[in-house]
Amino acid sequence: MLAIVIPVCLAILGLASLLTFVRLVRGPALVDRIVALDTLNVNAIAVIVVLGIGLRSAMFFEAALLIAVTGFVGTVALTKYLQRGDIIEY
Repeated sequence: MLAIVIPVCLAILGLASLLTFVRLVRGPALVDRIVALDTLNVNAIAVIVVLGIGLRSAMFFEAALLIAVTGFVGTVALTKYLQRGDIIEY
C-alpha cells in the first residue's frame, strides 16, 4: 500500500509546486509572489516529509524542520520589508 501512496503523493505535490511556480513567475503583484514563495516552501517541506516516510529515515524530518524555520523567517523579513521599506528597526 505504501508503495502506491508515496508516488501518488509526490506527483500531486509536484503538480502543486508547478502551479505555484507559475503564480510566482506571473504574479501580478509583489504580495502574490511572496505568498507563492511561501507556498513553495511548504510544498518543499511536504516533499521532504513524504520522502522521509517513504525511505523510513528521521533525518528528513530534521531537515524539514530547519527549512520550515528558515522559510518562516524569510517570509516575515520579506513582508516587513514590503510594509516598511526596512527590515531592521533602530
